[in-house]
Amino acid sequence: MTLRRGQTGDVSALTRIHRTAFEHPWSESDFAAYLASDLVWVSGEPIAGFLLIRAVGDEAEILTLAVDSAHRRAGHAAALLDAAKQDLAKTDVSRLFLEVAADNFPALALYERQGFLPIGVRKGYYRRDVGPNMDAQLLSYALRAEH
Repeated sequence: MTLRRGQTGDVSALTRIHRTAFEHPWSESDFAAYLASDLVWVSGEPIAGFLLIRAVGDEAEILTLAVDSAHRRAGHAAALLDAAKQDLAKTDVSRLFLEVAADNFPALALYERQGFLPIGVRKGYYRRDVGPNMDAQLLSYALRAEH
């Protein structure tokens, strides 16, 4: 499994993968802007999955993580998270945050295995086309020991 930083030429692949993973996917222009300003890691050639992180000061937030449906359960998401945590640990970032839909049990299990801890809930955060909006579970991962 190859891992590398995202590049501007990855826009179409990231958009396609995001479209298969989320009810309200982002556009190509969204991904072009993220690739220009944020941290993106991709897995596989051709791209099987990606992780997008925004770092500000000593905190970073996972904005999205997606793996193409044909490549799920093959370790891409864990490898992407491991690479990001290793890279961020070399910076001033001390804590990594994310939110995930409370009914996304595979993602919640992945983040738990990766050492993320629950820190809160955002009620009705995720808009759903069918049924009620879904809560977001807020999670945090310490990149270095806090005193």
